[in-house]
Amino acid sequence: MKLHHGARGQAGCSFLLPFAEQVLRLNFLYQTFAMRYLFLCLFSTLLLSASAQLFRVPYPAKHYKENLDGRLLLLLSKKTSGEPRFQIADGPETQMVFGMDVENWAPGTTLSVQGKDVFGYPIEQLSAIPAGNYTVQVVFHKYETFHLKNGKVVKLPMDRGEGQHWNLAPGNPYSTPKRMNVNPRFKSIAIVEMDKIIPPIEEPKDTKYIKHIKIQSKLLTEFWGRPMYLGAHILLPEGFDEHPDVRYPLAIFHGHFPEDFGGFRTTPPDPNLKPDTVKRFNLIGYNKIVQQEAYDFYKQWTGPNFPRVIAIEIQHATPYYDDSYAVNSANMGPYGDAITYELIPEIEKRFRGIGQGWARFLYGGSTGGWEALAAQVFYPDAYNGCYAACPDPIDFNHYVTMNIYKDKNAYYLESDFKKTLRPGHRNYLGHVSATVKDMNHRELALGTKSRSGDQFDIWEAVFSPNGADGYPKRIYDKYTGVIDQEVAQYWRDNYDLTHIIQRDWPKIGDKLKGKIHIYVGDMDNFYLNNAVYTAEDMLKQLKNPSCNCEVDYGDRAEHCWNGDHTQPNYISRLRYHSMFINKWTKELLANPPAGADVKSWRY
Repeated sequence: MKLHHGARGQAGCSFLLPFAEQVLRLNFLYQTFAMRYLFLCLFSTLLLSASAQLFRVPYPAKHYKENLDGRLLLLLSKKTSGEPRFQIADGPETQMVFGMDVENWAPGTTLSVQGKDVFGYPIEQLSAIPAGNYTVQVVFHKYETFHLKNGKVVKLPMDRGEGQHWNLAPGNPYSTPKRMNVNPRFKSIAIVEMDKIIPPIEEPKDTKYIKHIKIQSKLLTEFWGRPMYLGAHILLPEGFDEHPDVRYPLAIFHGHFPEDFGGFRTTPPDPNLKPDTVKRFNLIGYNKIVQQEAYDFYKQWTGPNFPRVIAIEIQHATPYYDDSYAVNSANMGPYGDAITYELIPEIEKRFRGIGQGWARFLYGGSTGGWEALAAQVFYPDAYNGCYAACPDPIDFNHYVTMNIYKDKNAYYLESDFKKTLRPGHRNYLGHVSATVKDMNHRELALGTKSRSGDQFDIWEAVFSPNGADGYPKRIYDKYTGVIDQEVAQYWRDNYDLTHIIQRDWPKIGDKLKGKIHIYVGDMDNFYLNNAVYTAEDMLKQLKNPSCNCEVDYGDRAEHCWNGDHTQPNYISRLRYHSMFINKWTKELLANPPAGADVKSWRY
């Protein structure tokens, strides 16, 4: 029975054996296929990486003979008109840029735009761009070597009269834009030759009313280890030549790099001017409005009732930005002292300024708004009033949309599970067109080590301590956004204007009371109104003495509202000189300092 049972059992399993073998065989085949598929995928990835389209750029022998340092920028645009170098932006209209640092580029050699050191915006890697037809262009942003006073050596783009713009800087070689079919999946080599060079910029010429001055700064030359200059465009009052014994107050307009004195025109608008289109204001023909406002200001300036003052616009571009922020800085040197103690006294000496603190005042918007307030706070005896419109962040608890003291990341809201990007730019309805990460990654593509020549990088260059490598210490990792709290505390102690005013009020309060005026739209495009809110709360609480300051907001007004409730922003932004020169003069006459001459210049 056992045998039969055994035989029966063996016979009973015999039909299952082939099935089990099939299962094992299928499993083996599946694993083999999976391994081969995985290998094929890896091989394809490596092949794709190895065969991706390559851009090669020969040394610009047509323009240079020596070794070059700088930033090589490859630009790709879907647009068929215009140049890609003018089409990089924070918003959705942007085209693509890929940048790589270059050192000691020798004549006769060719650079390949590839590898881990190439970073792009808004797409990070060249291998990830969509295949298609593009307008391709290359620009080389040339750097110089600076031997700093602190013993460190840095390589930076010296301003060459353009106001620190990589796409306009004289001496930068670039290529003629060309349409190309670009496909990162197929191996091909595109040679892009820089056949052109950006020409020098002609300096503005003196006229009857507008003069120009340029001086070598002893303080800045010592800091940078090479000759450094400051300049200014000077608008002389009507009757200046006819009143040779009169000395005048000084109106100091702070702002971005001015090519010449802006907003002043001695002739009516050009009747043949082709109307432009300004998307921001939804206007056609804004260029004619600008010319008309400039001509109207000329008529006011030369009319019988306008205050007779000297108005100036300062040129203080640095190797990091189009201006210095008018303060002393560990990374850029003593620009605050150089402007206040070298440039301004020289202007007053040459053009008969009164030359005393009570007879100087500051005004400006955006960067210029921050500078006006900062210079008044740091040099309270040197100036007699500031009018700060839409100032850059004056309280770093609201550094645009982040709090550098409490937040851990500049790009994302803190969350256990969700990454929400911080907004960076909006319109008056609150619609967001760019994030803080977008804006910083664009800068990172344009330049490493705070060398993009743009907004967040200049704040680092002004506010940060100097790093071990000679460049500014990062307030946050430029790629990840992780904030450095040690650097944040340095910012607080040295450049957080709200904190500094409150901290130092017992020492400077008597010198600042009544001198601070701040204006901002409550829908500022860059969220600058948020810092003004907390600054206003602090100013209201100041005692012994009370601040007697002015803070005003424009309803639904964007950047850069300046306190005029009667006009739309696109008009009032053109009237800084007429608004604030009149306003300061009235305030001065209402409470003139003892012994001050407030009559001779009011002819």
